[in-house]
Amino acid sequence: MLRVVVLGAAAGGGVPQWNCGCPVCRTARSEHPELQSTQASIAVSADGQHWFLINASPDLRQQLIATPQLHPKAGKLRHSPIAGVILTNGEIDAVAGLLSMREGSPFTIYGHQRVLAILKSNSIFNVLNEKNVKRQPIAVDLAFEPALPDGSPSGLEVLPFEVPGKGAWYLEGKAHPAGGDGVGDTLGLRIADQASGKYFYFLAACARVTDDLKSRLAGAPLIFFDGTVWRDDELVVAGLGNKTGQGMGHISMSGDHGAIESLKGLDIGRKVFLHINNSNPALLRGSDERKAAEHAGWQIPADGTEITL
Repeated sequence: MLRVVVLGAAAGGGVPQWNCGCPVCRTARSEHPELQSTQASIAVSADGQHWFLINASPDLRQQLIATPQLHPKAGKLRHSPIAGVILTNGEIDAVAGLLSMREGSPFTIYGHQRVLAILKSNSIFNVLNEKNVKRQPIAVDLAFEPALPDGSPSGLEVLPFEVPGKGAWYLEGKAHPAGGDGVGDTLGLRIADQASGKYFYFLAACARVTDDLKSRLAGAPLIFFDGTVWRDDELVVAGLGNKTGQGMGHISMSGDHGAIESLKGLDIGRKVFLHINNSNPALLRGSDERKAAEHAGWQIPADGTEITL
């Protein structure tokens, strides 16, 4: 059995963002606090007892407190069911939460060597002693089985693959610690339960849907997909920023080349948006944008949503 818990569904800054007075953030603070969401991450398990985080958001401590599945085992003085963290990129949204896991529990960080190079180049991540917290390189199109802390198999199979995107924004104009051509900066994951064969896809960042990506996702029982903005120029039009979705490496939900249109007709069982920015009007229940997304078969999850395959 494959179990997935949505720890957070929001993009960077969460909902509401601390310094934002946009319609979504105002509504989340006042009339509809149920709109509040932490930054995007999920947890996955094949046995319901050992869990792997997909990305470690800046809100990780809050997410762990709110998620009973990830609490220490009753009667244990020190314990965590988290066996590892699998990173799909090096953005702050994906790695900052690692710093909240510095209290000595053993786990493994899995990441492409370009992402691991970012961690290595920043001494603050040395609080995660590599004698206790291993760093395991993963490669594009090479499946691996993440291990439990005692080295035993987890029952999961993870296949990383390249996704159109961008490198971490804070490295723009700077030399990347790993050098190279950018392959591996943005990954998607196919995560499967080896016993049942059930699987799903996770893509927290994606700049466009290619024919190769359509072929991968066709017929999948479940996908988590980049839902950062409703329209590409959303932040600019709203006066919230000067970057488009494409400029940040994110596809829009709507439009001829957006996620909804690009992924329709692929016989995907369940389609879930995550990494949704506070500027996105689809967050508002009853909005035309939300109705359009739901009519097309897409779900916008609340934090804590659990899905079993």
